[in-house]
Amino acid sequence: MITHSSYAVEPWTLRETGLKLDVLPQSESVFALSNGHVGWRGNLDEGEPHGLPGSYLNGVHEVHPLPYAEAGYGYPESGQTVINVTNGKIIRLLVDDEPFDLRYGRLHSHERVLDLRGGTLERTCEWTSPAGCTIRVRSTRLVSFTQRAIAAVCYEVEAVEGEVRVVVQSELVANEQLPTMVGDPRTAVALESPLDPEEHFAVGRRLKLVHRTRTSELRVAAAADHVVTGPDGTSTDSESVDDTARLTITSVLSPGNKLRLEKMVSYGWSATRSLPAVSDQVDAALAAATASGWQGLVDEQRAYLDDFWARSDVEVDGDEEIQQAVRVALFHVLQAGARAEQRAIPAKGLTGSGYDGHAFWDTEIFVLPLLTYTAPGAVAEALRWRQNTLPAARDRAAQLGLQGAAFPWRTIDGSEGSAYWPAGTAAFHVNADIADAVLRYVAATQDEVFERDTGVELLVETARLWRSLGHHDHHGKFHIDGVTGPDEYSAIANDNTYTNLMARTNLLAAADIVERHPHRAAELGVDDEESANWRDAADAMHIPYNHELGVHEQASGFTRYQVWDFDGTRADQYPLLLHFPYFDLYRKQVIKQADLVLAMYKCSEYFDEEHKARNFDYYEPLTVRDSSLSACCQAVIAVEAGHLHLAYDYLAEAALMDLEDLEKNTKDGLHIASLAGTWMALVAGFGGMRHVGDMLEFTPRLPEKFSRLAFTMELLGRRLRVEITAATATYTLIAGAPMRIRHYRTPLTVTLERPLSQDIPAATVRPAPDQPAHRRPNHRK
Repeated sequence: MITHSSYAVEPWTLRETGLKLDVLPQSESVFALSNGHVGWRGNLDEGEPHGLPGSYLNGVHEVHPLPYAEAGYGYPESGQTVINVTNGKIIRLLVDDEPFDLRYGRLHSHERVLDLRGGTLERTCEWTSPAGCTIRVRSTRLVSFTQRAIAAVCYEVEAVEGEVRVVVQSELVANEQLPTMVGDPRTAVALESPLDPEEHFAVGRRLKLVHRTRTSELRVAAAADHVVTGPDGTSTDSESVDDTARLTITSVLSPGNKLRLEKMVSYGWSATRSLPAVSDQVDAALAAATASGWQGLVDEQRAYLDDFWARSDVEVDGDEEIQQAVRVALFHVLQAGARAEQRAIPAKGLTGSGYDGHAFWDTEIFVLPLLTYTAPGAVAEALRWRQNTLPAARDRAAQLGLQGAAFPWRTIDGSEGSAYWPAGTAAFHVNADIADAVLRYVAATQDEVFERDTGVELLVETARLWRSLGHHDHHGKFHIDGVTGPDEYSAIANDNTYTNLMARTNLLAAADIVERHPHRAAELGVDDEESANWRDAADAMHIPYNHELGVHEQASGFTRYQVWDFDGTRADQYPLLLHFPYFDLYRKQVIKQADLVLAMYKCSEYFDEEHKARNFDYYEPLTVRDSSLSACCQAVIAVEAGHLHLAYDYLAEAALMDLEDLEKNTKDGLHIASLAGTWMALVAGFGGMRHVGDMLEFTPRLPEKFSRLAFTMELLGRRLRVEITAATATYTLIAGAPMRIRHYRTPLTVTLERPLSQDIPAATVRPAPDQPAHRRPNHRK
């Protein structure tokens, strides 16, 4: 979209300077506002035209049966899909009986601005109705970070030429008609009218609707209150029916007169609380918001984001598009998780219904690392959600004949929502991904209460899964067979290297943590024999290696498979999963997304520099990046392997995934993990950041295009700023006690007294490997 003529490249805003209906669905995603609990897509205030209406509450979903051609033991019986809850952002306008609809009349100007520092979406437009009345409309919208149940809109109408009679209708609307999503497994299941009415209310300027989902039996409430300012004679009236509550405001505006509406909307939901309790809940949240007032909410929002940017901003000199994109990415990742509070962080956040609103392993491997060093409280809450879903994960493991917990591949409520076993249940690595997030969070915060109350249980139950899933062979080697790693084009594989290495770390960490917390371990029934078995399995873990080629295998036997016919595959046949049978993909050397390459990043200590370079060269020509999760991982290892320009190209792909709609599905919601991967590619890739034990290590290296890269992060109560140029890295401690770090393996201690500057050694430059035909990243000039 930023290549579209209507979009400007600016460091702290995303600005659309003209309304273009051909990218309206995409703009609704990138202009979405959320706090992790409430999400509003960036639909126009008046509701139409639209691509996909969207108002979401994290965790609110409906269940539906999963059909199978043949029944099979262990298949999930039902799926979950996020639903569009009551829309509180609609404000319709009539101008002398003409609906304010931008498809008619004459639009003189239209601008929308996503303010990344203010956390607001601002809109200004000037329009002449078909009858010749000209008005100016300004609106500002926010979803509050400080009051998580609240979203708000400030809406102004001004007469430009001549006297104008205007009618504003501020509404709460449930069961909006949605477009049908077909033909792509990445879109959502269409559920028609999922909300049954329970209560509607309209008195004075207050509105309320309460509904309940039919099958999941979740109660959802929305309430609104209004402050109206206008010329003498301005009047209001309210009414409600089952699915609509409306405040109607009537006024006559002379040129220069304005009608101003401040609308506060509160949301609440529960699976257990009664109708009166949920109704009272939204009333109370609304009372707190009205006490703050519109300007109070705006000020709170700015203060919250000032604090966030002070500890998380990334500065890029030399590429204005990447600078804008990384800040858009940081903003949307924060929106996805800031106030999720023991709910999932979905793959699309709350920006759209893609993937049915499910959370995957994306959260732990891509999103939580960023939040660990910038907003660690959100990480603790996301992992507590995983702990809350342990009963369902234990039940799933028992159903599969396994011990411990088998966390779901995709879910909203903790139960498995994937109907396809090879790319669902078999992807057991999600267990180790959760363990990895626990270990990183504890190492970064030393949160002993979290470690004891949450970390121990998650590590123990995931370790139990690995010990029961794997087995020792007659040579004593430990194998994990029949699993799917990150590469979903290589399903049901034996000894997937990523899975085995991550499981190894999981097993050792579980054994260590029960020694530190013996009472908690006893509560979970862990004895010395069980923890010793975890260590034995970890020490004997088999990691497949092809000695003839001198490379690690993605999984046992992978390098002997026939190579996919890339030259015979047309550009329009990507993504392959939509054009070829899985059977063909599974038995060929073709990789959907970084797998062994991701292992080299996540388990870096297992691979030396030469193997990283050889492995990267081998797997790069096989990787088609049919997943948005791939480019950022490839960028990180490309830097290590000496391919700086290729890494730069991959950084741009991750950063611009949605701003340029590279996968042609931004309309369904943003790719939150790819956005987080932008930070990964910059900080872990070009910044060379690794977190080893209780210390940060840096091996920075910049591409030619960048003159400077700077980023801030927090660890153990300390705030560190890293500034990198072509020749020098400077480390500045902004807050906290002295901090030990490593720069190219040289130990340093950074203090508040003075920054430390270190030379960057000359890079080893290697010839760049090829990529599959038609799948080379766009070359960034």
